[in-house]
Amino acid sequence: MANLTAIARTRARTLRKAETQAEIKLWEVLRARRLGNYKFVRQLSVGLYFADFACREQKLIIEVDGATHGTRSEIEHDEVRTSFLVSQGWRVHRVWNQDVFTNLIGVCDSILLRLAEPK
Repeated sequence: MANLTAIARTRARTLRKAETQAEIKLWEVLRARRLGNYKFVRQLSVGLYFADFACREQKLIIEVDGATHGTRSEIEHDEVRTSFLVSQGWRVHRVWNQDVFTNLIGVCDSILLRLAEPK
């Protein structure tokens, strides 16, 4: 088990270093309890998956999706992934890269609404 934890930690670090511009922009709002005083972490390992951002307290995962998430195979993969995360007790909120760049206030409002929902 310790070996799997080390592998997950290494993978999470790698993913944090390879963040997209949209993830970097959204992280500036989510980090250090800047959004509604909720604590978020980046690249949280949940089973075989890594959440872009997660609020453990509210069991909410935020996924930032780009253009590739519009293909049929990616949509199917995202559905399987979301089903697994939900089965683990998480709620999943997806936002588009473009929305982060053009409507960050709206993205933040949508996240706050999801955080306010019952767990």
